Amino acid sequence: MTAGMSRVRKRGESYAVRRGLLCAMAVAGAWTVGVVGTAPVAVAAEDVRSKQWYLDAMDAEKIWKTTAGEGIKVAVIDSGVNSSTPSLKGQVLKGLDATGVKGDETDDYDGHGTTMAELIAGTGSGGGLQGLAPKVKIIPYRVALDDFQRENKSDPWDTSVAIRAAADSDAQIISMSIGSEFFESKEELAVKYAQSKGKLLFAAAGNTGNKDNKPGYPARYPEVVGVAASSPEGRTADYSQHGEFVDLASPGNDIPAWCDATFKSYCDGDGGTSAATAIASASAALIWSANPDWTANQVLRVMFESAGKGKDGKGKGLSNYYGHGVVRPGAHINRGLGKPGDPDISPLTNKRTGGAGASAAPSASGASQPGEGADGTAPAVAGSGDTPEQEKAGRTESAAKSEDESSQLGLILGGAAIVVVLAGGGLLVARKRRAA
Repeated sequence: MTAGMSRVRKRGESYAVRRGLLCAMAVAGAWTVGVVGTAPVAVAAEDVRSKQWYLDAMDAEKIWKTTAGEGIKVAVIDSGVNSSTPSLKGQVLKGLDATGVKGDETDDYDGHGTTMAELIAGTGSGGGLQGLAPKVKIIPYRVALDDFQRENKSDPWDTSVAIRAAADSDAQIISMSIGSEFFESKEELAVKYAQSKGKLLFAAAGNTGNKDNKPGYPARYPEVVGVAASSPEGRTADYSQHGEFVDLASPGNDIPAWCDATFKSYCDGDGGTSAATAIASASAALIWSANPDWTANQVLRVMFESAGKGKDGKGKGLSNYYGHGVVRPGAHINRGLGKPGDPDISPLTNKRTGGAGASAAPSASGASQPGEGADGTAPAVAGSGDTPEQEKAGRTESAAKSEDESSQLGLILGGAAIVVVLAGGGLLVARKRRAA
């Protein structure tokens, strides 16, 4: 992306669909875009807060004199959230287990989702992680990731179910520290539905930037804010995935996390783009709490305008590495940087959205879901006046044709850890999901 590339072009590129055809013995794997290089050495509880370097860098104590996230709810779509950790007691509301596997949304089988929730809204009690927005309430949505997905017969559409449920909830923000290199039509429709309900969606860019650097979903959907990971020096981490789908960067290096699902201790390591996504979501919560009458578009526009430029030497304008810059909620809350602008125009696409006043009906089991027509296709986004075809008008004819084909094939080739027998062929289709 060149230095002066516009937001419209950045969000107007076609989205390549990556599929894997595996033989009958193949096993579908799941990804979490999770903690990077977590050390096996546990961190003493009293040392955890001292390792959260970004709280001091952001001058969090000064922000909290104005707002600590009061009145804001954040949906965390992840491995579940343990509501009984000292830092999360009283912080977690009723959510949903979308896996279809025994347990509920508070049965965190990995520790990843609980870490993300604490980074957003932890109180720091009992020596736990201190959340950047400690007055926020968390609504957890459990989906199947990694080993859990491989070892259990979970709902293959659990992420789209979770996104729709979060869209119908009281949450203003949806935080997704998960990802996959595979496009999924149901997930795309769920994301569009959530945007039409006025939600602000964040997702992790991924942690293979120094390897294959394959763009990931849901971060790659135009309606989702893709988040890269930054270091204490303000540079993007070498593992952080980069590309035109990156919209913001946020602290991700050197952040402690729960070692495992026993919740006995924290471990040192890089939180990766997962932690970055949680911290970006918390930053949005702080800005929205300070400006409760704003829409998601206005909150995000201020985040873009108040972001600090990364120190990667990539020049001015949008960057493939840090997007609009590194999140700085204090730049707006403490210094007034950033203007909210038009409440109904998305700063991601420069298109009109439904906003908070959208009137889409809640999802109904067994019927055509909101965001889908009777034939399962995406209708116009509420309030936009655009049909799906018109939304694609800015793309080239070949790119639009490719994406149309992708949507038609999505039910077969999409799906998390789903294995489908192709007609008469004996081949299986498997889709991996990673945690960021």
